[in-house]
Amino acid sequence: MQPENLIESVIHVAREAGSKIREIYLGGEFDREIKADNTPVTSADLASHAIILAGLSALTPDIPVLSEEAADIALSERSQWQRYWLVDPLDGTGEFIAGSGDFSVIIALVEHNRPIMGVVYVPMTEVCYYGIAGLGAYKRSRDGEVRITSRQILNDAHPALRLAVSRRQDPQSVLKLFHDPRHCELVVMGGAALKSCLVAEGRADCYVRVGPTGEWDTGAAQIIVEEAGGQLMDITLNPLSYNERETMENPNFIVVGAPQLAWDEILEGH
Repeated sequence: MQPENLIESVIHVAREAGSKIREIYLGGEFDREIKADNTPVTSADLASHAIILAGLSALTPDIPVLSEEAADIALSERSQWQRYWLVDPLDGTGEFIAGSGDFSVIIALVEHNRPIMGVVYVPMTEVCYYGIAGLGAYKRSRDGEVRITSRQILNDAHPALRLAVSRRQDPQSVLKLFHDPRHCELVVMGGAALKSCLVAEGRADCYVRVGPTGEWDTGAAQIIVEEAGGQLMDITLNPLSYNERETMENPNFIVVGAPQLAWDEILEGH
């Protein structure tokens, strides 16, 4: 089945999971644990995982599901998959716990190690971003649906850049990566996928992530950004790939809205 024939059903699954997350969030009572990798997981993560797993398994019984909350699958098994669902049931668990509202549900369809469809759904605003390879990137909200494109800045030795950063991140840890940080304006947002979507819709020009993330954090965001005219790359400016390593941990990465800029000159150390 082609991705464009699956998209509405996948959005429905994401909305169902997001509705459950919203219910738990507004109720204010949830269980919290620390996983083996020292990251938090809540009962909202697990409830969302169960809804998505059931929904995707019913929709496409022949396509395996790889979720952050069930990721202990050896590469020897995963490498046999030509197509699979890559899921983060709750991206921004820290933001959920802190009460910021900046968290999302992420579902990507990966084929031959590259995402070909992605959905990022924001439970607290009911905004949905999605992208399909070759068919564009879109933002759906209560006001309707629009096609989104990243901001294409003219090539300049010192462009004025809007950088998406986390409210829980020291801005200097990002600014020091740029040759001339005086030309940078900060745009604050939580959740890795949401910051990538800011770049996709042109509200930010760049998002740099230094620190641990999983492939489930970037799969959907990558195809949305690419279809909007941008790129998601590692710090050496090569596109991320998926399901090719034993570890599911991403390298440090950068999301850019205007790929034609001389990022190897804009970034420190290139």
